[in-house]
Amino acid sequence: MDFPFYDAPDTAAICCCHVSDEEKPILFVSHDDEDGMWQFLCGEAHETDEARIVSLKYIFDLDNSVGMLKDMPCGYYSTRKNQNDKWIILKR
Repeated sequence: MDFPFYDAPDTAAICCCHVSDEEKPILFVSHDDEDGMWQFLCGEAHETDEARIVSLKYIFDLDNSVGMLKDMPCGYYSTRKNQNDKWIILKR
């Protein structure tokens, strides 16, 4: 599958250790308004030391369904209940 994001594949993104270690699926995605940073989280509360910096391509390779969010503007976030649910996009 082709990389769908407008940002470069090596764009830095934030994820939690649960996602980067492939322990839990991505259930929450944020496209931050302040800096345009993408965040990919498992949906649970986290401490700062659980954050990881990875490439956007790494996240896309981990879960291609996040490609559906490529047009999500800054200041929005998306959630789903489990890995098989559809993404629901909401404004902050």
